[in-house]
Amino acid sequence: MKAAIYSRIMDDDQQKDVQLFFDELSKQKIEPVIFQHFFEQIKEKIKLPSGTTMFLLSEELTEEIEFIISLGGDGTLLDTITLVRNKNIAIMGINFGRLGFLAGIGRDEVKTAVRAIANRTYVLDKRTLIHLDASTSLFGNVPYGLNEFSIHKRDTASMIKIHTYLNGEFLNTYWSDGLIVATPTGSTGYSLSCNGPIVFPDSGSFVITPVAPHNLNVRPIIVPDNNIISFEIEGRTEKIICALDSRREIVNKEVQLAVRKETFLLKLVRLSENNFLQTLRNKLTWGLDKRN
Repeated sequence: MKAAIYSRIMDDDQQKDVQLFFDELSKQKIEPVIFQHFFEQIKEKIKLPSGTTMFLLSEELTEEIEFIISLGGDGTLLDTITLVRNKNIAIMGINFGRLGFLAGIGRDEVKTAVRAIANRTYVLDKRTLIHLDASTSLFGNVPYGLNEFSIHKRDTASMIKIHTYLNGEFLNTYWSDGLIVATPTGSTGYSLSCNGPIVFPDSGSFVITPVAPHNLNVRPIIVPDNNIISFEIEGRTEKIICALDSRREIVNKEVQLAVRKETFLLKLVRLSENNFLQTLRNKLTWGLDKRN
């Protein structure tokens, strides 16, 4: 069995757990294929299994690779989306970061996680993606995201007007600093920080959330994900920011933009004893109020 390993960086306090991770891969006879930049960082500090290989590009992830394991936080896991693309590779996130909604497996569960892969005792969650269509080339060969697509004004520019349509029918004009269209997975991310609702991963919906709206009666709205959501933008400045997850591009405000559900799904690995409700309770510290 082969598994790709991706991470951005290894801090000194993570070295012991990273070594434990690679030792467990060896014990379970899982052959690691390490992201090249990460390999260069750890090759002098970590004892790696003999015959360890590397990859750099998505095209190097062959059909022999069943999993890609992300060592880091949610941002690190989002990086793997651009590598996996539409390949039949499942993603496991081991949380070396902070909150970890997506990378929900803790550092103290490294052995359990590797053994779950080896023994196939995990659960696969299928998550929808959001796809961007634009009148100019944006985001290269990866015009999709797991969490959200968003439109923003630039820096100190005044607010923008975002005319928004569902399947060509006018929905609303958002006078705001920006607008987020989040997937169910992304509803616990940026959208949540802008007072968007939490929706279940299998709800088949998009969440449209304004960023700092000028009109106080404008609130987030949930729409079915079979809608094509399109935008027209007005503003005093010529440029705006478009973002897919953590990737950003600056474009002319005249650009034509529309988002829809991607044609393929993403597979996230979770341990069988974890589920979405437990994640919510743990990450949002629900139930810790002593009055309950």
